[in-house]
Amino acid sequence: MKAGIAREVLDGERRVAATPETVKQLTGLGLEVEIESGAGLASGHSDDDYRQAGASVVQSLDLGLLDVYCHVRPMEPSTAGALRRGSVTVGLGSPSSELPTVRALAAGGITSFALELVPRISRAQSMDALTSQALVAGYRCVLEAATRLPRFFPLYMTAAGTIPPARVLVLGAGVAGLQAIGTAKRLGARVSANDIRPASADEVASMGGTFIKLDLETAEASGGYARELSADRGALQRALLTPHVAQADVLITTAAVPGRRAPLLVSREMVQGMRPGSVVVDLAAESGGNVEGSIPGQDIHIPTADGQGEVTLVGLKDPASAMPADASRLFAKNVANLIALMTREGVVAPDFEDEVVAGTCLTHDGEVRHAPTAEALTALAGETGPFGSAHSAANLGSEGAH
Repeated sequence: MKAGIAREVLDGERRVAATPETVKQLTGLGLEVEIESGAGLASGHSDDDYRQAGASVVQSLDLGLLDVYCHVRPMEPSTAGALRRGSVTVGLGSPSSELPTVRALAAGGITSFALELVPRISRAQSMDALTSQALVAGYRCVLEAATRLPRFFPLYMTAAGTIPPARVLVLGAGVAGLQAIGTAKRLGARVSANDIRPASADEVASMGGTFIKLDLETAEASGGYARELSADRGALQRALLTPHVAQADVLITTAAVPGRRAPLLVSREMVQGMRPGSVVVDLAAESGGNVEGSIPGQDIHIPTADGQGEVTLVGLKDPASAMPADASRLFAKNVANLIALMTREGVVAPDFEDEVVAGTCLTHDGEVRHAPTAEALTALAGETGPFGSAHSAANLGSEGAH
């Protein structure tokens, strides 16, 4: 079977879905691997590196001849439409925001796997791209804050005087948040954090941070994810966080609810209450933003309430792509490990009795197998159809819908 690795075309995307190491893994499974020329250059891998690993380097992939298509960013509908019926795709699908592509995948009879849907179980950890890329993003956001903050992170005791450590506040203690806490702590900052999931307190402490406990309802959903707070509880959360935000030199927000717009945690007034020179980094800017007014890829300078200076609001965009070498190393292993789970004697044949395979599958045999996405397509169409029928949703409700 022939597996193709795409050269990412989205502006700013520097990752690649396979490294020379994972090419060896795929060829070891009995697959023939083709990769587009230049696909790995931004992540430090030349065409010759891929050739030596056993891949064929081509100027462009013939999508109609591929059995397996590996990608990083969600496909365009035109790409999905060019794939051969029955072929398998593996990569990020962003199904809630890429409904036209999902429709094209289903209509084309493509068996697609969206790595966002990998079940949060121990057996699937090596395939969990959300976790691996959040690790990179959490590290990167601290570096972005440190380069903008007009002072040191660590404590320094010098002959000219003592410099106190910077105060860093992290909102959201998932994988990205915990990595941000650990990175800021290693840089010498005094770190505190908050999350609406009570189980996060011990995790924050394990990374060297101080957990801020707010008088809020428990808000943990299945799989360890946070669930969205009601509007009044969200307002109470912001009110309780305001004094902690005001004391911080650096504020990093990482909160996300899968398949939903990012929750608003910080208002403009809260940002204006910070000290001049403070830095706010919104890791969720691309999914709506945790901070009011953040724009992906832009630094916004917000005047402080006392009129004495400004706070820099950083809307992060493509944070994992900013570190393409290690981000690709991790992502490519996620892709290869999922393909390995589905491959027997050189043939990629998904076993839908496997909860990881079933839970990660987005489309198969003309149907959308992820129930929430099927329902979203039905709502978009305004009628029951082959991409979101009640029959499809009912059949797939027990197959690991995220």
